[in-house]
Amino acid sequence: MVPGELSGLRPATATEVLDASVAVPISRRRALPWRLRPPRIGLTGTMAILIGLLLALPIGAFLLVSISPRLFSQGSSWFTLQAFGEALSGPALHALADSALVGVGAALLALACALPLALALHRTNVIGNRIWQFGVWALLLAPSYLVALGWERLFEPDGVLIRAGLNVAVFQKVLYGPVGVILVDGLKGVPFAFLAISAALPGLGSSFEHAARTHGAGRLASLRVVLPILAPALWASFAIVFAETISDFGVAATLAYSAKFPMSTFSLYYAVGNEPVQFGLAAGIGWTLVGLVGVALFAQRRAMRGRSYQVLSGRTRPYTRIRLRPAAQAATLLALTVFFFLALGVPVLGAISASLLKSLGTATHGFTLSFESYTRVIQESALYEPLLYSLRLAAITATVVMALSVPAARLLTRRGSGLVGRTLDLVLLGAVAVPAIVMAAGYILIWNLPIMHSLGLSLYGTTALLSIAYIAGALPNNSRILVGPLAQLHESLLTSARTHGAGNAIAWLRVALPVLSRYITWVWIYCFSLTLLELPISELLYPASSPPISVAIQRRLENYDFAGGTAIEVIAVLGALAVAAVVLIAYRLLAPRGWREVGVAR
Repeated sequence: MVPGELSGLRPATATEVLDASVAVPISRRRALPWRLRPPRIGLTGTMAILIGLLLALPIGAFLLVSISPRLFSQGSSWFTLQAFGEALSGPALHALADSALVGVGAALLALACALPLALALHRTNVIGNRIWQFGVWALLLAPSYLVALGWERLFEPDGVLIRAGLNVAVFQKVLYGPVGVILVDGLKGVPFAFLAISAALPGLGSSFEHAARTHGAGRLASLRVVLPILAPALWASFAIVFAETISDFGVAATLAYSAKFPMSTFSLYYAVGNEPVQFGLAAGIGWTLVGLVGVALFAQRRAMRGRSYQVLSGRTRPYTRIRLRPAAQAATLLALTVFFFLALGVPVLGAISASLLKSLGTATHGFTLSFESYTRVIQESALYEPLLYSLRLAAITATVVMALSVPAARLLTRRGSGLVGRTLDLVLLGAVAVPAIVMAAGYILIWNLPIMHSLGLSLYGTTALLSIAYIAGALPNNSRILVGPLAQLHESLLTSARTHGAGNAIAWLRVALPVLSRYITWVWIYCFSLTLLELPISELLYPASSPPISVAIQRRLENYDFAGGTAIEVIAVLGALAVAAVVLIAYRLLAPRGWREVGVAR
């Protein structure tokens, strides 16, 4: 360095020299004792711990008790397979065979209904398209036990139709048996299959159908060309409906129980909900249910192996709707009307007519319609206390799940989340296939352990534990719903916000929230509606002094107060619809216009 280059420099002050001398030891002192620094858990670690406590711990412990009952103070053996022997023999094996039969039958029926339904609503100009799609969502949100109870109220001995003077003996024999159970479960499973098929249809385009028509094929023959290409969606639909059916408790506890047609979910409930509690047998039954889901997934993967279904590319042309001729339009409308009458019309008609029929369920005969049951249940605390209790819990659950689903879905869509992120994805995916009653039984097992009472964590039989179980049961499905919208959220939006000085929290509130607000609102409504009338978790974990509305309905029906029980059903459903309408109206009025126009076609 030449002397002239030092002319712009000045001597350092004493303070600067002191700061410089202190800076080196400080930097070294921070680098050396790394063991003393608190670990940064981060979003991934926090969600992993939370989901582990909510889902992995109770489910894993419950399934483990079948192998090592002494580990949970449920027996003297550290290792045994006795529970599996009990679960695969006698009445439990019979119930497992019935569940498998119903699962396969319901999945095939749902697939046979969902495929033409999806083709009609997405590929044709059928009249009332939005009304029919609203019907699909209404069927999706309707609890399975309410659908089954609607059928029962109409066709049961001394039911609505019998009192009306109609001879329905033939229909009774069909309904109260495997055919009736498959029918109700299959109709309830149509929305799941419909959504899976609908997601695959837009990417298919119309080129294959046009090519078949060019070579002289008719509409039905061209459809045979399209169906093999939809095989992944069809197999996914089958697996989803099969898993939903065998894990369903609503139909098993109502129609199947009345028909003396035992199913595994009710056998598991009976083993846990009666004295003496048989956790080992219940856990063995839980393993068999999870195994059935695994068989369905294995069959799906085996059918897809070695085949390619890649048809979506830059050359794929948008599909065009088929303009139906008047005769075809009339036939399609008739078919849609018949389907939705069976899926929704019959249960709604059964519930409303039963609630209006005086003295239904008693020895008094007659066909007198009145609003006496509504007046009676409204004047009693047996309605409004459970309803207000369930409304409060459903609102809390939906809000917490909405807050947790966004970061959970964010982790599932973020690249480079590592081993913890992949494990989190696997746990959430596996929890979707685990029956809710298995998870509820796990909560009973964990929170009844002596160590929990010694630690002062006596939550069993409290509203707090019921709320936690509601949140755990709703989180896997709702986080999966948000995976699609969050996967479409480009990272550049958040990066731009941070570049302009916003922190992570502000970037999410100012950028991501407006984009995701409509989806988050629908997640809240979906979670609220399902939690309000949830049955299996409520049956096992409700506080004795505060039954939820679903338990109150069941208790009414068990006491043969059919008119009062169905009146409570109708009021509860109307309450859920009212809350959903209020939320949607509030979003439309309060949300900024830009939020409401994100993703809306112009």
